[in-house]
Amino acid sequence: MNTPAPGSHAAPASPIAGLILGGIALLSRIPDTLIALLGRFSVAAIFWKSGQTKIEGFVLDIVSGEAGFGWPRLSDSAIELFRSEYRLPLLPPELAAPMAAVAEHVFPALILLGLATRFSALALLVMTLTIQLFVYPDAYPTHGVWATVLLVLIARGPGAISLDHWLARRYAPR
Repeated sequence: MNTPAPGSHAAPASPIAGLILGGIALLSRIPDTLIALLGRFSVAAIFWKSGQTKIEGFVLDIVSGEAGFGWPRLSDSAIELFRSEYRLPLLPPELAAPMAAVAEHVFPALILLGLATRFSALALLVMTLTIQLFVYPDAYPTHGVWATVLLVLIARGPGAISLDHWLARRYAPR
């Protein structure tokens, strides 16, 4: 059997094999930065939207007549959700709900900016694992996708379109 040596560029055995190999070569040129940017945006949106369901605020206070925007406050339904449905071990709902609301706003914002990306992704991975283990154990397909995106960000970083990349280049030893 005549098989080409590893690393050699022998002609494909058939036109179909040539198309497949050409397609693979083309797909392998998708930039890691694009993958990281899409992953950052997508995972940040998931957690941000979840965090938004836990707060009330950033609205004009018409009742008091004061102009301006108020600080967000934890919604009553968020605490009740942690009390009745989520029921995390070791954390009372009055502590778990605000912790989750803050985490679901701070870490996605950092990930979106590409700032402290690996650490923020690690924090959201811990949150994902907590949700998977203690809250929704049957949602492993969804949480598996989240975990995969977060692991890519942890292992490979945020890509070149990020503040982490800019800071690393700016302050790297010369």
